[in-house]
Amino acid sequence: MAVNRRRGEVEAVLDGRARRLCLTLGALAELEDAFALEDIASLAQRFGNGRLSARDLTRIIGAGLRGGGEAVSDDEVAAMTIEGGAAGAARVAAELLTAAFGEAGEDAGRPR
Repeated sequence: MAVNRRRGEVEAVLDGRARRLCLTLGALAELEDAFALEDIASLAQRFGNGRLSARDLTRIIGAGLRGGGEAVSDDEVAAMTIEGGAAGAARVAAELLTAAFGEAGEDAGRPR
């Protein structure tokens, strides 16, 4: 997995193909809606506990793919194979969150 934190981008292998993911402001707004949260601070706090469900990972990765320019639904993301399996999906989500929230979100989404 390649990470360009300066640009807020993560490259990950999904379904055997390298893809660019990015949590743009639009993608973050999408996540706020999906998790029924009021603001970005609440979103960061929600992910900061390090406990994410498979549905959470699907939503984060889906939002990142859409932010990176792909037209993909969460159902399509749920059916994708991710390099490294569930642990790989958690790493992708953690890197996306770190890229979006910076050093303050360093532990956001990391499995404990």
